[in-house]
Amino acid sequence: MNTRRAVFPGSFDPLTNGHLDIIKRSAPLFDEIIVAVLNNPEKNPLFTVAERCRMIEEILPQIETDGCDFVVDSFSGLTADFAKKSGASAIVRGIRAVSDYEYELRMALMNRRLEPTIETVFLMAAEEFSYVSSNLMKQVFTLGGRVEGLIPALVEAKMKEKISHK
Repeated sequence: MNTRRAVFPGSFDPLTNGHLDIIKRSAPLFDEIIVAVLNNPEKNPLFTVAERCRMIEEILPQIETDGCDFVVDSFSGLTADFAKKSGASAIVRGIRAVSDYEYELRMALMNRRLEPTIETVFLMAAEEFSYVSSNLMKQVFTLGGRVEGLIPALVEAKMKEKISHK
């Protein structure tokens, strides 16, 4: 039997409840999902790739999996290359708004050109997370705003540690 494997790529800096919602809702579609943390130092990350991977690994066991296995990995470079190397048949992407769709459509078409055997699966964000982004969460948090319910409690605690040490 062929394993239906997908890659869910992102910076996850920080992981949000919107990301977790996409992971939960994609679980019934695949046998295995690789949560792939992008190493992109140009984004000025709050957490290192290793820190992001550890947080995700700690949080994922709390997710209802519907029999789907989760793997956390990191990568640099093209998502299509990582997906092919990982044996994935799909790339999962969440879409919050029309602006996301336009960007994600371009990326999906380029990924299809690079790796025609890998499909991109779009999932619409749940309404309550349609405005949540990692950058917005960092911005609100560093300015003293409340982010509970929008990011996992573990992530919020780690953000408090990071910000207090700066």
